[in-house]
Amino acid sequence: MTEPTRYSTPPIELPLHLDRDPDPVDGCAGCAELADVRSRARAGGDMTTVSDCNVFMRRHPEGH
Repeated sequence: MTEPTRYSTPPIELPLHLDRDPDPVDGCAGCAELADVRSRARAGGDMTTVSDCNVFMRRHPEGH
């Protein structure tokens, strides 16, 4: 049986990925709406919704 660690271990450093936000496709009402929601969420500090909008834009049902 191993002994538990009795000292503080250094923190694990994870890489920081700063991907650019996807651009809305010109003429697409769905992309325009997602971009608008994303802008309002960012202004309000709701980064979860910003991230969700980015995912939806990348996985848009029309393939763009």
